[in-house]
Amino acid sequence: MEALLFLFGAGDQLNALQMSCRGVVFFLIALILIRISGRRSFGLRMPLDNIVIILLGAVMSRAVVGASPFIPVVVSCLVIVLLHRLFGWFVARSGKFSYWTEGHKFLLFHDGKFDHEEMCRALVCKEDVMQGVRRSALTTEMDTIDKVYMERNGEVSVIRKKD
Repeated sequence: MEALLFLFGAGDQLNALQMSCRGVVFFLIALILIRISGRRSFGLRMPLDNIVIILLGAVMSRAVVGASPFIPVVVSCLVIVLLHRLFGWFVARSGKFSYWTEGHKFLLFHDGKFDHEEMCRALVCKEDVMQGVRRSALTTEMDTIDKVYMERNGEVSVIRKKD
């Protein structure tokens, strides 16, 4: 018991060794939680996934620095991950639930023109769209672009015209 107390400490008066040991343990726990959560947690970067990432980071950090008890933090993280998995299950099976939790894509450019109404709804300006076009299509020649979408995760996708 003394060895565990020496390595992991108690309360919020922890030294560097104790915080490091807690960090190692939570790193391993995080790997397990990510496996439980599924690949979408860090692959799709959808709003639902970002919520999980932020919550897990915030909650886990409290145990690493000793601000919250270890076991309740682990249980809380497990609940967050299981809730994410449940929401992911619903998203995969229900278009309405998917729309409610993750939104929809916006068609920002088509027929050779920017759609200013859609851009306002997506809260982007022309330069934001052009930045996405430059990044996605590696061009600024809009006459080679058929459509530009803002995807549900906020990224800009470009569809080039067919030759």
